[in-house]
Amino acid sequence: MTERFVNNTDPFTLDIVKDSLIAIGDEMFYALARTSMSPIIYEVLDYASGLTDAQGQLLTQGNGATGFIGMLTFMVKETINKFGKEGSLKPGDIIIINDPYGGGGSHLSDVGLVMPIFFRGEVVAFSANKAHWTEVGGKDPGSWTTDSTEIFQEGLQFPCIKLFEEGKINQALVDMIAANVRFPDLSLGDMWAQVAALRTGERRFVDLCNKYGKEIVLASIEHLLDHGEQLSRKQLQQLPKGSYEVVDYIDDDGLGHGPLKVRVKVTITDEEFICDFRGSHPQVLGPVNCSYTALVSAVRIIFMAITNPSQDANDGIFRPLKVIADKGSIFSAERPAAVSTYWETMIYGADLIWKALAPVLPHRLTAGHLLSVCAVVVAGMHPDTNEPFLVVEPSVGGWGAGEGKDGEAGQFCIGDGETFNVPIEVAETRYGIMVEEYSFRADGAGAGRFRGGSGVVRSYRALTDNQTVTGTFGRHKFLPWGFDGGQDGSANYFEFLKSNGEKEGPFGKYARYILNKGDIVRLVTATGGGYGHPLNRSIDKVVEDLKNEFITVGQARDDYGVCINPKTFEFEGLTEERRQKERA
Repeated sequence: MTERFVNNTDPFTLDIVKDSLIAIGDEMFYALARTSMSPIIYEVLDYASGLTDAQGQLLTQGNGATGFIGMLTFMVKETINKFGKEGSLKPGDIIIINDPYGGGGSHLSDVGLVMPIFFRGEVVAFSANKAHWTEVGGKDPGSWTTDSTEIFQEGLQFPCIKLFEEGKINQALVDMIAANVRFPDLSLGDMWAQVAALRTGERRFVDLCNKYGKEIVLASIEHLLDHGEQLSRKQLQQLPKGSYEVVDYIDDDGLGHGPLKVRVKVTITDEEFICDFRGSHPQVLGPVNCSYTALVSAVRIIFMAITNPSQDANDGIFRPLKVIADKGSIFSAERPAAVSTYWETMIYGADLIWKALAPVLPHRLTAGHLLSVCAVVVAGMHPDTNEPFLVVEPSVGGWGAGEGKDGEAGQFCIGDGETFNVPIEVAETRYGIMVEEYSFRADGAGAGRFRGGSGVVRSYRALTDNQTVTGTFGRHKFLPWGFDGGQDGSANYFEFLKSNGEKEGPFGKYARYILNKGDIVRLVTATGGGYGHPLNRSIDKVVEDLKNEFITVGQARDDYGVCINPKTFEFEGLTEERRQKERA
């Protein structure tokens, strides 16, 4: 019947309903932000929301963190597998799920809710969202750490169970959550915000069915998915065909084991885009393991970047995409592997494909970027209220240069996407810290004809004793890569500056370092890789970089072959190496 309506319904109506579905996803997204309790949601936007069809195919997704692309699909399909029997799902049901090993899981802090949408007694769609709760319990404040060794240390697990049944909340489950998390007001407040967003999606979808009829809406869904597939296949035909392989290394697992070899073979045909991660390191003891669903989301990010980054995400887009990984590997971990800092591996899934294809797609892909979320948890007591506080946030850093462009400075990694920092004013008001510095990292790394974008330096001074800091800054040992003659970028790291003048670090990972009043944690993120040989950078741009303090006089001479007067910033000449290259 749906096919008949696709053929008989005018294309204008199909497009209007299609765009209405996308608008519903956006409204759900903003509803969650407006009603949430945690800065990591309403400021950072570490969440996603959207709609799927009755089979769990993604229709629309309002996205903060790009790393959630695709996870809603797996959440809904897990719900269908568990409750798909006739009559098991009823109007008003809401399912809660954060299982890392299936069902759209990443780590336990990313809690998903799924709601079936009924129209005249029939499930016609699902409303779903996933948000990073500030706390889900576990052995460490913030519920993620760098030294967990199994999932049971990392917080509460919600194995696809009903939070609401026919509109009635499971109060026993809510009470259990409240008793097991350190900040129940935040966690439960965010849960209710997610519920509000789901109900917004349900209400708008039912309105759409009432206005246009169920058959027209279902026909538009098919039109939406088919249109996404057509766009992807059209772009796929324009990509260079063949197989491209690359190997890289993850620093360590957080417990001192490493480096960890990871690899991908990308095969592009007229019909498929195949990403084969087999042969990567087996899952490890530390918490950098990544679930298969998280890997798929990472691959989807870079696939969209390569094909059509302006396209709204839906499952039709990803029909040509195939992702292969060994079970029990670091890219497809199995229970009870620790996964709380999964992003350190997940983003390698995107970066490996990026690195493999950048030489053949230089007009679409740049050199390597900071890669890591560079996440930090600071916990302690607020000096004014004597109440506990908890900072959980990512960091921005440098992106790689590309054909015709310098890299972007101070941006989140590809896994975070267009999210935000917690503003300094909010951080200093809500938390027991003082922001001592927030500046660009002008280290001159990533030299090239086009230079890598700068990382940042952010420093927090403790205002009370016995604060704890946990950080995970990947690409601490293996740097953001340059290409086509461009130099590598710099490392991510953090260090501790004690009030007595002592310094400890730099570190890539550390769990629960003690800060006392006056001590500082200094967070430093990477500068991206360069593109093209540095000796080909224009003299004017080198002089401008020096004036803007991105490079030093010595770097201008040694990396770019440009001699500049350190007092007047006037160009004085070229080094012999650059003159020889220009003559050649």
